[in-house]
Amino acid sequence: MPTRRSVVIGVDSSTQSTKAAAVDADTGELLAVGRAPHTVTGSAGARESDPEEWWTALVTAVRAAVRDAGVPAGAVTGIAVAGQQHGLVTLGADGRPLRPALLWNDTRSAPQAAALAARLGGPAAWLERTGSVPVASMTAAKWQWLRAHEPRHAEAVAGVRLPHDHLTERLTGIAVTDPGDASGTCWYGRGGGGAAGMGGGGVGAGTAGGHGVDATGAYDPEILDLIGLDPALLPAVAPGGASRVGTLTSAAAEALGLPRTVVVAAGTGDNMAAAVGLGLGGAGLLDHPVVSLGTSGTVFAATRGRPADPGLAGFAATDGTYLPLGCTLNCTLAVDRFATLLGLDREDTAPGGAGGGGVVVLPYLDGERTPDLPHAAGLVTGLRHGTDPRAILGAAYEGAAFTVLRALDHLLAACGLDPAAPDVRDRPLRLIGGGARGRAWTETVRRLSGRPLVVPAAEELVALGAAALAAGAVTGADPVALTTAWGTGAGEVLPAVGRDEETWHRIAGVLSAATPTLLSSTVEEVGQGGGGEADVVEVDAASLADG
Repeated sequence: MPTRRSVVIGVDSSTQSTKAAAVDADTGELLAVGRAPHTVTGSAGARESDPEEWWTALVTAVRAAVRDAGVPAGAVTGIAVAGQQHGLVTLGADGRPLRPALLWNDTRSAPQAAALAARLGGPAAWLERTGSVPVASMTAAKWQWLRAHEPRHAEAVAGVRLPHDHLTERLTGIAVTDPGDASGTCWYGRGGGGAAGMGGGGVGAGTAGGHGVDATGAYDPEILDLIGLDPALLPAVAPGGASRVGTLTSAAAEALGLPRTVVVAAGTGDNMAAAVGLGLGGAGLLDHPVVSLGTSGTVFAATRGRPADPGLAGFAATDGTYLPLGCTLNCTLAVDRFATLLGLDREDTAPGGAGGGGVVVLPYLDGERTPDLPHAAGLVTGLRHGTDPRAILGAAYEGAAFTVLRALDHLLAACGLDPAAPDVRDRPLRLIGGGARGRAWTETVRRLSGRPLVVPAAEELVALGAAALAAGAVTGADPVALTTAWGTGAGEVLPAVGRDEETWHRIAGVLSAATPTLLSSTVEEVGQGGGGEADVVEVDAASLADG
């Protein structure tokens, strides 16, 4: 008699939507994916979402995944959530959100971030203690913004959570996070071994999925005091994302249509889950670079050590290694906005992959995080009467890809690797995210990087990584070892082409010339349109070159 299939659910709760992947726990076969959208509101730097909508979307997506997988509800044995990082969820005494969550790309907290970075001994002290220097995206800066602008809300807060923490708590009734997502708050300290920062709720170092975590740390009491955050408001920190938290509450089981016996893992942030899905970590690939092209552009690699660099986020991975990461704010959505403004399809760039020709676009429509230009607006330069609109779109791709790849070179150098060394240059660059499915994105990254690319066949790497965390919580297996065996990171290999040095240096020159003036804080005064959206500033290239 055949053994009943064991199915785990990996949830990817991102900025724009929730995706739930139903996965065969033994083989890694993706059985079905359920989806539900999110709403993001705000203008002039504000980006917010209602966490209740995230929960509704999770329920819708999980039910759809189980239904479309054609498996009985009783076959589901585990679930884990991977969520967008950094978001500030504030809960009232009833455990429900007091206000919409401040999202990672909400840049209103830039002044608070700058003020924090100057305290505690300055950027070097922040790097030593948390691995990151506060920027607008970090949760600590958002908490400071809330205290300054909505003090009544801040005073009424009974719980502070990250997006994935909040959803895990809705599943289990237990307030818990993991080292990976916690390391993006700027109030979680550097690794020191053990399960420091643990509280009650039955999550401990001896639970399944701990795997000898060595990148765990603890909440930093001096930083919490500095930002006026009571540690009692924070969740416990599990040893790893595959730690078993508990099982579904009766309310969650009823909402999802699943048994109460379903095991819930601690879960993690979306970047950490993507790393697991790619097989990056202690039981898999180390020092292999990844570029993710989504709403934001991110570059990361799993490493044994954490570089102390102000341009990077010194995150912990969820399996005990580190996940240093560079992040840009403007990627696929910014380029799509240029396509819309030009009346073009997103793939309708200049023929032959020629890119922007003499046009340079810095598509910083939401400000920028890397480089740290929170008040920047988009910039277009080099236009002529005969400029083809398709060249402008190609230049938007180039500007976004340049910004991400510049962060990648910075990441490699900070990890002690020479980006130009043959053994590093020839190491395949894994290209993931929605942009990796587009011809224009793939060819632009290939041309500007000069590196071979691996484009994984699996499209839902965050959800698959979360599914591996769920399977680890059920069985005690290492989640990175699971995805390596599942083969979720395998895909098409594209050989390297010669790097387009001319375009690279042209964009770099414009960025360098524009930063002191057009992309500085003065843009906040002149670069915001009446509707709250960033205007595109057109400047002649010669004037920039002349300073």
